Amino acid sequence: MAIQLQGRQRECETLDRLVVSLRAGQSAALVLRGEAGIGKTALLDYVQTHPAASRVVRAAGVESELELAYGGLHQLCSQLRPRLPTPRYDALGTAFGLTPGDPPDRFLVGVSMLNLLTEVAEDEPLICLIDDAQWLDRESTQTLAFVARRLLAERVALVFAVRHPSAADELSRLPELVVTGLDFSDARALLDLALRGVMDEGVRDRFVAETRGNPLALMELPRSLSAGQLAGGFGLPGVPDARALTSRIEEGFRSRLQSLPPEAQLLLLTAAAEPIGDAALLWRAAERLGIGPEAAAPAESADLIDIGARVRFRHPLIRSVVYRDASQADRRSVHRALAEATDAAVDPDRRAWHRAHAAVGLDEAVAAELESAAERARARGGLAAAAAFLERAAELTPDPVRRAGRALAAAGTKFRAGEPDAAYDLLATAEIGPLDDLQSAHLARLRAQIVFARRRSSDAGPLLLDAANRLEDLGDPLARETYLESLSAAIFGGRLGDVVKAAEAARAARPAPAPAGPMDLLLDGVATRFTDGYAAAVEPLRKALHALRVDATHGAARLEHWLWLACPAAPEPVAPELWDDDAWHDLSTRAVEFGRRLGALGVLPVALSYRAGVHVHAGEFAAAASLISESDSIAAATGRAPLRYSRLMLAAWRGEEGAARKTIEAGVKDATERGEGRALALAEHVTAVLYNGLSRYDAALDAARRACEQADLGFFGWSLAELVEAAARSNADEIAAEALQQLEQHAGPAGTDWGLGVLARSRALLTEGPAADALYREAIERLGRTRVAVHLARAHLVYGEWLRREQRRQDARFHLRVAYDSFGDMGAKAFTERARQELVATGATARRRQVETRDMLTAQEAQIAQLAAGGLTNPEIGSQLFLSHHTVEWHLRKVFTKLAVTSRKQLTPTLIDAASPVSAV
Repeated sequence: MAIQLQGRQRECETLDRLVVSLRAGQSAALVLRGEAGIGKTALLDYVQTHPAASRVVRAAGVESELELAYGGLHQLCSQLRPRLPTPRYDALGTAFGLTPGDPPDRFLVGVSMLNLLTEVAEDEPLICLIDDAQWLDRESTQTLAFVARRLLAERVALVFAVRHPSAADELSRLPELVVTGLDFSDARALLDLALRGVMDEGVRDRFVAETRGNPLALMELPRSLSAGQLAGGFGLPGVPDARALTSRIEEGFRSRLQSLPPEAQLLLLTAAAEPIGDAALLWRAAERLGIGPEAAAPAESADLIDIGARVRFRHPLIRSVVYRDASQADRRSVHRALAEATDAAVDPDRRAWHRAHAAVGLDEAVAAELESAAERARARGGLAAAAAFLERAAELTPDPVRRAGRALAAAGTKFRAGEPDAAYDLLATAEIGPLDDLQSAHLARLRAQIVFARRRSSDAGPLLLDAANRLEDLGDPLARETYLESLSAAIFGGRLGDVVKAAEAARAARPAPAPAGPMDLLLDGVATRFTDGYAAAVEPLRKALHALRVDATHGAARLEHWLWLACPAAPEPVAPELWDDDAWHDLSTRAVEFGRRLGALGVLPVALSYRAGVHVHAGEFAAAASLISESDSIAAATGRAPLRYSRLMLAAWRGEEGAARKTIEAGVKDATERGEGRALALAEHVTAVLYNGLSRYDAALDAARRACEQADLGFFGWSLAELVEAAARSNADEIAAEALQQLEQHAGPAGTDWGLGVLARSRALLTEGPAADALYREAIERLGRTRVAVHLARAHLVYGEWLRREQRRQDARFHLRVAYDSFGDMGAKAFTERARQELVATGATARRRQVETRDMLTAQEAQIAQLAAGGLTNPEIGSQLFLSHHTVEWHLRKVFTKLAVTSRKQLTPTLIDAASPVSAV
């Protein structure tokens, strides 16, 4: 039977619905958010005792364990451990140090956790309760947030209790129930239950008002008041805000703690320092401290703690008060006892952590043990834990040289763990030194990387360049990688940076050892592009792309690094720079496959975004929208900002002016705030595409001219083509001719059908008579051999427009009809309408195309349907999309209903595309 909570009808009804829905097969996630003492823990207790609740597991964040990777996750999984030792959960086993292996990607850990909970829930619905989630380690919070966002049909519920405001930002996107104070009448009723004497009515009302209905305050504060205070209110202090209220509650606990015998106080301190709740470990440590079992009775009688099979404080604030109020000497004593009681073979990291807290002054032995623990944590993928170990190791290191080296290592690990601010602070410790020249150069590189991570602007370029120069002088092999980082930062800065200076430095750098690897070739090619011009860079860039396509193993390893940075000098942006649609397709496909296969945390969202760009140019807007949606979902689940490049392109080609302008303006705002000049240039390019489609050529001309002010890598040639068309239609012949000349220098040397096809189309726009006719036909022939269907459709469109002006209406109708149907099938509304108007002008009939949305598939449904049509099983689809097979099955049932089919064999690409969401990402 569920416990009864005074004044919590609204909250209990919400939790009732969650539990009942769970039994009906609907998963859920909920965050209970509120101040300390407001009743979140009581609500978790309500769920745990709910009569409809089946299996419940519970964990709690502990402040002292904040830096221990996967500690919170381990609390949950330890209650499900019989299911862990299987290949499906290798990532979890490695994360917990139970099995050896390479560092697991956090995405793989998330997928393993999702699979584990799904399997457990097949027997009976499962509820996971996580108290004090603001104190969970970062890895556990990210993993549980990832799982929570992917729950749908698994009969699993996750309920978090978090203080407000909370540092657990990863939970901020989950459904939330804000827990506030009780209303006046309920607060009075609860206070009456807590009173052990008579309280003056005026005091009672003031007490209720000042506690703002905080249940813990109502229950605990009367214990600290004298009879006189209760009766007349003499000396009763006010409670002006939540922080002061928490302080008053803590004072009440503190008073009760101080009345306990010394042995009971020390036992409570030992329990507070041991966050796992392992009663056997607690008693082993207590024995080393000379504390017997009888010490528990006073603490339990005071209603502060319950020691049974597991140890649990009655409220998290009690643990905080116990630990904070203890003397440093007592803390060190209990940590020393806990270290001695912890099995070094079973849990060496927690033993090292306790030893670190027990250390007095500098201690090289403990520092060395922490350094070893950091290596183990890094091997499990716990970068935050490794950084914490290294930071503490540096603090305990007596030798200044070794201390500086450990501080530098801690800073680098903090940075890779996604904590650039903490890393920057650690650099100050490392700088005190002494550092040798190589360490100083690494420190300079790390500082520059932090600047780049904080703000992808032109500021980081010079710092990275300086670090690269220093590393090269010292013969460090990281020099060339740092030159590429410097060049990438400059490219990101675009017109706001100095790309040429970075490129010249990279060209002057010591050449790569023979044979040069793909990324060395890429550095040489990109640097050449900005120093010697496009034509000179074509061959080295082509060699780099070829090497990446051939050398799968080397290419994949480097691809992970540069995709992680969303690097503009990565293979995907370079492929369209060469107008090589085959390489663009192959490399983006490989990147997605690589990311899916390894569950690479940083790679997959970027790879999906690049791949979406390929789909946009192929006219496959529905597929692009699905990948953009998936990329955004993964980025949100891992706390990363979504990538805007493909989203901007898709919005422009769809041609819905209002929606496109909104998307572009958001992109411009984001790029301006971060000083990312390249994104500003792309925004101008897609604006030109939008307005060329809408036949507003003056606006397209202005945007295209701004886009072409600098030769940005990857889409400068595209912008030139937009400028030629906009200028030609605006009778700006000189501007069109100049842009065409530049396009000839850019697309001609590439020698691909894509580049030469766009060049022929652009030349035709400025040509008359039979020569123009031949150029239009060449454009259609060349582009017809490529994957870039949007450009083929545009070639048909401009040819049809030219034929109509030449009074060749029958020929014009054919090409305009091809353009109209092609653009309509893609969902390119502006270009479709432009083609329709031209068709009508020839005397043909062309109705405006309407999109039926009643039975449209969602982006995820369309993606699942496509994979199912390709022959993948539900588990295989779930593995690719990081979903459980139950969720895949649930989506497929909806797909079957919407498409009026009864089996996977009836799912055809045409049927799926016709119902795909081409108008919304």
